[in-house]
Amino acid sequence: SGRGLSLLNEGDCMQVLTLVLNRTECLEELLEALLKSGIHGGTVVDSTGMMRVIDQSGDDLPMFAALRQLFDPERKSSRTLVMVLDDAQVAVAREVINRVTGGLDQPDTGILFAVPALFVEGMKP
Repeated sequence: SGRGLSLLNEGDCMQVLTLVLNRTECLEELLEALLKSGIHGGTVVDSTGMMRVIDQSGDDLPMFAALRQLFDPERKSSRTLVMVLDDAQVAVAREVINRVTGGLDQPDTGILFAVPALFVEGMKP
């Protein structure tokens, strides 16, 4: 009954790499660059930031209006890319993401983070 289940052994390091991409105009080029670099799996999800949800609620509290001015008020949504990668692939993905987006250190580009994966099921090793 362990078909498709890959428990990670000590020394096997897999990470769940998550990119919340605000510069959605970069998405297609980014996915193509990841494919060319050998990264073939991932899931893209439409996402909406917290400030956009607050804006859509019609809440006119002055604090929220001021906060909205700090962020891009025209941005309607972002895309979230989730990938399960080994350590070497994470390094490659980080380089590709920063190159294609112009750098995540640029304002309103996106955020990237990773968490360890304790197990992987349904994915070929």
